[in-house]
Amino acid sequence: MNKITGLIAATFAAYHEDGTINLNIIPRIVDKMVADGLSGVFICGTNGEGPNLTVEERMAIAEAYVKAANKRILVLVHVGHSSIADCRRLAAHAEQIGADAISSVAAFYFKPTTVSNLVNSMAQIASAAPHTPFYYYHIPTLTGIAIDMLAFLEQAEKVIPNFAGLKYTASTLHEYQACLNYKGGKFDVLFGYDEMLLPALAVGAMGAIGSTYTFSASLYLQLLRYYKNGHYEEAANMQLHSVNMVRCLVKYPPIPAQRAIMKMIGFDLGPCRLPLEPLNEDDVLQLKNALDVNGFFDVVKQASEILSEEQ
Repeated sequence: MNKITGLIAATFAAYHEDGTINLNIIPRIVDKMVADGLSGVFICGTNGEGPNLTVEERMAIAEAYVKAANKRILVLVHVGHSSIADCRRLAAHAEQIGADAISSVAAFYFKPTTVSNLVNSMAQIASAAPHTPFYYYHIPTLTGIAIDMLAFLEQAEKVIPNFAGLKYTASTLHEYQACLNYKGGKFDVLFGYDEMLLPALAVGAMGAIGSTYTFSASLYLQLLRYYKNGHYEEAANMQLHSVNMVRCLVKYPPIPAQRAIMKMIGFDLGPCRLPLEPLNEDDVLQLKNALDVNGFFDVVKQASEILSEEQ
């Protein structure tokens, strides 16, 4: 598998009103991601509520995404779990159904304590899908594991034959840049903070995975276009629109808030699963008003129109 370029949307879980998973909406979500010009989807991760789902539910979701994508875009399946045995089940299943790559966070209850401990854990998971590219998902704010990623690369390449790189969701750009340049750029290091995409591009990022790409892809694709063409002031302005949107989001629990935005654009994902809770009606209204004041939806629409005209 070649290095991933462009944007991968970290999609959200969808539920029926009774709390069961909603597979019916997945083809619509995939069609939107394709139409928006994204490179792929990252499923059952943080925003996809992977830790809130059963293994069987995650397998069903993965099957639905792979079928709906039909090789039009990449499908990266997050297989992380507190149990390595369950990680291996999910990894083997992802390979069996034809996923393009797999990824895993570290165990987040009994945590790896050293680089070698983390590498050995990931090697166990990756070996269950030996023919599928494996990405370690580095997200220390949620896992509590802030192990040196350069040291991780040095050890992982020796013991994980299908090791492709990292999903790097941290704001430590100096370490991110070091990982990007390890052995002349040997590994694919996908950036995971949407509100810092432009700084990541400045240090060499070629691909990124993020939740807000699900509902505002055109904003970021226009940012990429400006940056590629040397229009740095315009690119910075687009990034500021992202920052302002994220500043609105983080006044609320971020995943329920983004799910509310998905409903605003016509994708009702149903209720969250505890301990996540949906925003109440007043919070949804306040969030929408804040986004409107910042001109967020207008920016997304205008960027989409510009991109359509240039194609």
